[in-house]
Amino acid sequence: MSNDKNPNETKKNPNEGGREAITRLIEAYGYTSRQQLCDHLGISKSTLANRWLRDTFPFDWVIQCSIETKASLTWLMTGNGQAFDPKDSDVVRVNNIKLIGGIPHPASHTLFDLSFLMSDLKKPIQLIESNSKYILETSFTDITDGLWLVEIDGITSLKKISRIPNKKIRISDDQITFECSVDDVKAIGRVAMTISYS
Repeated sequence: MSNDKNPNETKKNPNEGGREAITRLIEAYGYTSRQQLCDHLGISKSTLANRWLRDTFPFDWVIQCSIETKASLTWLMTGNGQAFDPKDSDVVRVNNIKLIGGIPHPASHTLFDLSFLMSDLKKPIQLIESNSKYILETSFTDITDGLWLVEIDGITSLKKISRIPNKKIRISDDQITFECSVDDVKAIGRVAMTISYS
């Protein structure tokens, strides 16, 4: 019988690494809180809190998460490598941005099921603004009619854009409408989907 060890073998101490693993579970499911993870797994807050405080490694939850989300088991166990392999996953990671004073700022990311997003999106980002979220397509060759995130004179905002002759565009929002050259604005992305919350 061979005693050779598997070079890919991962050994985990059941009494350490629990907090980091729980944090990765929350990320893999696309949640923002431990309470959401409790609700999904059907466990009490005290059960999760106990494992968190004792740093107990949640092998059972890690396996369930890997099956449900197709997240990498290696990443869930160790934090090494990619969370999701695009070839195997039905989940896509979309970076978020928020506008603060007319300036876009990165704001973590959101995980989406591929069946939810439009199939023709190439480089989506999500704009989070008050009670709405906008999925923007940032891969484009020209500005077309639609709702766009644009920068004008250093200020970024959502504007409705209509193409008009001579390389001009009509820009409008709830307060103003004006015309300018297409070269006067910097387009960041076209709104492909809107997710509204009441």
